Amino acid sequence: MTDSTPTRATATDANAARRARVYRTEAVVLRRQDHGETDRLVTVYTPTLGKLVLRAKGVRKPTSRKAGHLELFAHSLLLVAKGHTWDLITQAEVIHPFPQVHEEMLRANYAYYVAELIDRFTTEHDENRLLFDLLVATLDRLDTLPKLDVTLRFFELRLLNLTGYQPQLFHCVNCSDELQPAINYWSHAEGGVLCPRCGEALAGSEELPLAVFKLLRFVQRSDFDTVLALAPSESLMIQTELLLQRYLMYLMERSLKSVDFLRRMRFQATHPT
Repeated sequence: MTDSTPTRATATDANAARRARVYRTEAVVLRRQDHGETDRLVTVYTPTLGKLVLRAKGVRKPTSRKAGHLELFAHSLLLVAKGHTWDLITQAEVIHPFPQVHEEMLRANYAYYVAELIDRFTTEHDENRLLFDLLVATLDRLDTLPKLDVTLRFFELRLLNLTGYQPQLFHCVNCSDELQPAINYWSHAEGGVLCPRCGEALAGSEELPLAVFKLLRFVQRSDFDTVLALAPSESLMIQTELLLQRYLMYLMERSLKSVDFLRRMRFQATHPT
């Protein structure tokens, strides 16, 4: 009797330890990097574990059954085993492959931009379920909807909100007075809009066109379906895009590869040889 009880307890503990060494999670593939001869390191974003860097062993072999389930931007269900340096992806099953994102260059480049922002604004193991939901919804919209620019502006403002960098658009960031529909000022350093009096006195601030100001406020306070009904001019969308992208890069203190590529694409589209 005295010998059998420790044996049962040890077996139970061992089973619990084995279960703890394996976990299952949804994930969206943000980035991939070749590792060794046949492996890849896969950066993913998950709903409850935040950002993870996982190792996919043998995924570059022609016979690998995981490769198609670990494409960039794929929303997949993963079975992962804990490892010493990187946890190992042992099984992968795609949930949403987002086929149009892979087949159309513009949609693919916008998806790169979304993935790059998620990667830059998050740290490993920092859970943010709402941000994961936003990522999946945005990839689905990029895959199926025509208004890609509107989709991205909505994503950018929600990303800023969910990561703690939401710009102040309704009260002056300096004096807290309610902002009026006029030519106000924008400041990256202050994190939002200044009234005319404060903006004129602050070095580094810039005039904010009234139409851009109104569009930013509308998108920030509206749900996606309401925003999708908008039909802003191309000029207004470009002004808003450039402002938000400069603010995002100011916060990250670096440029984005995807932004540079998108600008080259736009230049080539407007200046055909």
